[in-house]
Amino acid sequence: MEVDKLGANAQTPSPNSDKLSVLIISGRSGSGKTSVLNALEDLGYYSIDNLPLSLVPEAAHKLVNESNIKRVALGVDIRSPRADLSNFAAIQQQLHNRYGEAKVQVIYVTAQEDILVARFNATRRVHPLMSQDADGIKNTRYNLPAAIKREVELLQPIASRADITIDTSKLNIHQLKERLRDQVGAENKIVINLLSFGFKYGTPIDADFVFDVRILPNPHWNADLRSATGLDSEVATFFADYPEVSEMSEDIAHFLTRWLPNFLHNNRHTVTVAIGCTGGKHRSVFITEKLQRHLTQHLPKELTVVAKHREKNRW
Repeated sequence: MEVDKLGANAQTPSPNSDKLSVLIISGRSGSGKTSVLNALEDLGYYSIDNLPLSLVPEAAHKLVNESNIKRVALGVDIRSPRADLSNFAAIQQQLHNRYGEAKVQVIYVTAQEDILVARFNATRRVHPLMSQDADGIKNTRYNLPAAIKREVELLQPIASRADITIDTSKLNIHQLKERLRDQVGAENKIVINLLSFGFKYGTPIDADFVFDVRILPNPHWNADLRSATGLDSEVATFFADYPEVSEMSEDIAHFLTRWLPNFLHNNRHTVTVAIGCTGGKHRSVFITEKLQRHLTQHLPKELTVVAKHREKNRW
């Protein structure tokens, strides 16, 4: 094994080194390694799948040291050359020397054998050890159960040194993501997009909630306010004369304050709340801005509230 080029003179940790996390994801074919990498990507990791194990230190160096990427997840599996797999301990030590043991974790993904057999049968995919051997030659020695057992033996150098082992036999994708979040300490954050829009230009197809405020008084019919928008103080003064405007805003705010925090336990990363009036210029804009101020003050800090106005280029 090539000696770590950084050796004892490893790079001094950056001011953000406390946020550094280098994960090696491995495990049994069909156990959900790709799902784990996808989930980690959703949690802010830069993920690369099916990387030859011998290239892991170089890939980590380029991403962390040269590109300043602080969260890296590198997937390796049985398709890696056999010599690399047997030499895993040295590769892991190289990463420990470079970044520190606390910043490098190995996640091993597994599942019960009957579950793996059922998954392969359901997807009709071929186990890697049944498709080719180490030299790329068609392998006819293994049926599926034999391939699954042999894979366990070949991956033992990784499994025995794993920091985290996850059995996906009884986990759905949401439970898997929750487990990963707990294990790697990733923050659970959601962006709440408050979007004003005009119904005459179409309802947003990506909205999770849609509120119709067209029943409120319309400044458009006031000639002095027609060119103004819901961002202007004179429109706010106009709405102040109509208590139903505040009442509707408060009702929507109460609903959202009550239910939006529940999305923190639903593995969501964004929630779009659309507020619509006829043209998307006065009522929906005013209510959206008012909701943004209220929700920013009353929602948990894990929820970031952003106000956007879809029809702004039409004003």
